[in-house]
Amino acid sequence: MKKQIIVALAILVSAFSFSQKDEIKDAEKAIKNGNFADAKMAINKAEGLITSADDKWKARFYLAKGQALYANGTGSNDDIDAAIESLDMVKTVEGEHGRYAEDVATLKQSMLSNFLTKGQKALEAKQYVQSSDDFNNAYRMSTKDTIYLYYAASTAVSGQDYDKALKYYQELRDLNYHGAEMQYTAVNKETNKVEAFDNKNLRDLSVKAGTHIKPEDKRSEPKSAEIIKNIALIYIAKGENEKAAAAMKEARKENPDDLNLLISEANIMLKLGKKDEFKRLMEEATVKDPKNAELQYNLGVIAAEGGDNETAMNYYKKAIELDPNYADAYNNLAVIILDKDQRIVEKMNALGTSAADNKKYDEYKLQRLDVYNEAIPYLEKALELKPNIYTARTLMNIYSALEDTAKYKEMKAKVEELENEN
Repeated sequence: MKKQIIVALAILVSAFSFSQKDEIKDAEKAIKNGNFADAKMAINKAEGLITSADDKWKARFYLAKGQALYANGTGSNDDIDAAIESLDMVKTVEGEHGRYAEDVATLKQSMLSNFLTKGQKALEAKQYVQSSDDFNNAYRMSTKDTIYLYYAASTAVSGQDYDKALKYYQELRDLNYHGAEMQYTAVNKETNKVEAFDNKNLRDLSVKAGTHIKPEDKRSEPKSAEIIKNIALIYIAKGENEKAAAAMKEARKENPDDLNLLISEANIMLKLGKKDEFKRLMEEATVKDPKNAELQYNLGVIAAEGGDNETAMNYYKKAIELDPNYADAYNNLAVIILDKDQRIVEKMNALGTSAADNKKYDEYKLQRLDVYNEAIPYLEKALELKPNIYTARTLMNIYSALEDTAKYKEMKAKVEELENEN
């Protein structure tokens, strides 16, 4: 009796096996005809018993499943993720050089090309999140090309998908990705500009053809510090400033001479309210590059954002001292000075109608005039160096308040000129 039951079960399993093989064949036929919906239905029917199949049929099943889910690039993100996993299972089942290894390699190469094309098009269309998904998929097709994962992280940041960007940057960090690569350049004889080439052979051919001169090979700066810095900046965007500070310290440990990292760490300290640490780092930055006008200006911006106007003014004045034509520094100095006007107006509005309050009102009115006169030289210089309609309007309003009719008319004409240009 027991023997009969065993035989019956064997017949039952065999029947399921034949059915399963038919489903796989049906899926393959549907894929060949481009009918991916029917292919997925057949795959779903076959999936339940695939673990009992032999390795040849398992590999065949996983290849068909990958093809069905990928659907020539039209599958959803979830389907594509599952397709990649399924194709990887082919190698797991049959090894590196199995029967279907070449089919998988061909499909993966096609997928890689498709993902890169889609990723670039999405990037050009400023569809950053979609571009990030495509570059990530490209990386999974060719994990030796970690640059694709770097692109996926960068575009995720542009799309403000910080969770995804953080995941990719941390993966790059775990992989010890540095990103330094050889750059092949030469000077175009016609334009006299340096141009980059995709590879050394193309560059050398251009030099040989006589269209380019001065070939140069140089290694780009490593991206490891940038990755940690971006991790820190993402933590800032997520409001996790303590984690940001820890990440930035790690970045600076690897690149102690990187001035940008130093400034970024100082900025984080400011966000954390650690003003003493912020000032210490700022002083360190100015020691490292004391004649950098742009650095002084940026330090002024950071100080102003932190509410330290006195320190900001000193930095802006230093920037101007180093570069007398630094228009933005003049403009920002005027902005800080005019900030006093707002505070004076608030005090004036809070006054009553008593004789004492009226006297105080007149005093505040004179203070406003002093503020305007202090700001004028900086605004005029900023406008001279970098004509700007907002600066011109500010000056026009100030001259009106000062009742300087001649200069008011002059500036009104300037405003109209700039409006016509725009």
